[in-house]
Amino acid sequence: MRAAWVISDNIISALGATTEENYRAVREGKSGITPIQYQGISEKWPLGKITDSEIADERHSALTRFEKLAVQSAEQAIRKTSVDPKSDRTIFILSSTKGNIELLEQGYGDDKRIHLHEAAKAIARFFGNTNTPVVVSSACISGVMAMLTAKYLLENNHYEHAVVIGADVLSYFVISGFQSLQAMSTETCKPFDKKRNGMNLGEAASTILLSSEPIDSLKNKIRITGGGLSNDANHISGPSRTGEELNAAIQQALREAGIRKEEVDFISAHGTATRYNDEMEAKAFSLAGMENIPLNSLKGYVGHTLGAAGVLESIISIHALQNNELLPSLGYEESGLDQPLNVITKSEQKEMRICLKTASGFGGCNAAIIFKKEL
Repeated sequence: MRAAWVISDNIISALGATTEENYRAVREGKSGITPIQYQGISEKWPLGKITDSEIADERHSALTRFEKLAVQSAEQAIRKTSVDPKSDRTIFILSSTKGNIELLEQGYGDDKRIHLHEAAKAIARFFGNTNTPVVVSSACISGVMAMLTAKYLLENNHYEHAVVIGADVLSYFVISGFQSLQAMSTETCKPFDKKRNGMNLGEAASTILLSSEPIDSLKNKIRITGGGLSNDANHISGPSRTGEELNAAIQQALREAGIRKEEVDFISAHGTATRYNDEMEAKAFSLAGMENIPLNSLKGYVGHTLGAAGVLESIISIHALQNNELLPSLGYEESGLDQPLNVITKSEQKEMRICLKTASGFGGCNAAIIFKKEL
């Protein structure tokens, strides 16, 4: 039976340029968020910024910074496999909210690569792939939605392999936009905590390579078994007041995976550390009967990486599954929620097989995806 198997991955973020560096930093409780004076912004804000030395490569000179990050991440993931990126049975899927937004700030607003589909073409063509790439841009659920898109394409025999890249870069446009919403914290964010007062933005490129067939030599094989999407149609930037719609996405994912809620070993939540998002998620998990399942948010380590978040956080969660390790939610000390949640506060070894990853975004969108370790 065809499925969507995880066969390789990569993360480039403020914590490092490989998955191994990122996972090690998270295990050690390190945050990549530091106060930065961004050009055009009057004050310093804690941000998860990638140093340009991490992406210096003369082969990428014709690419924008956004494209360089995406290409370098995909290269590292592909290099660890025998997958042919040129094959017509390989599809590139790009998840991003803003793409080459930097071109606007540099005065190149007429560059066609300001359009996401053109940036995706540039990335796919770098690898010699002539298929029309798929672009998924649905606010902050883009990464999860992109992986579910890949799952559908692989299961229905459209392709053998899917290179799913989630990427977004910091920009004046993005920082000033969230600043105007008064959604940003002046300190490292504290998801679900009583003292949470906003989010931190970050930038990243993350790649997850999916195959319709597993690689026999891989230990602890991971498969995407279910997913769900919903929209609450509540407000352009404010989440649902009830959490019912995120719960609906979770229920879809559980049904497709053919599992009961009790079988979920841990949850990787969206957890932006904003007042309303975290409260909405807590309500959704309570409605789902999952308030006692161990849960974390990874935003305190790398910030909210927007279109990269779903992919990046899924990769960290996949490695946690493979290592049977519960990872703490950085910055959490005391609950600031009306509904109880079992937020992880310290690393712990635990035999695990199933992870639920959720995401929510502007426009009322919600997503859930389930990863299962096949022994």
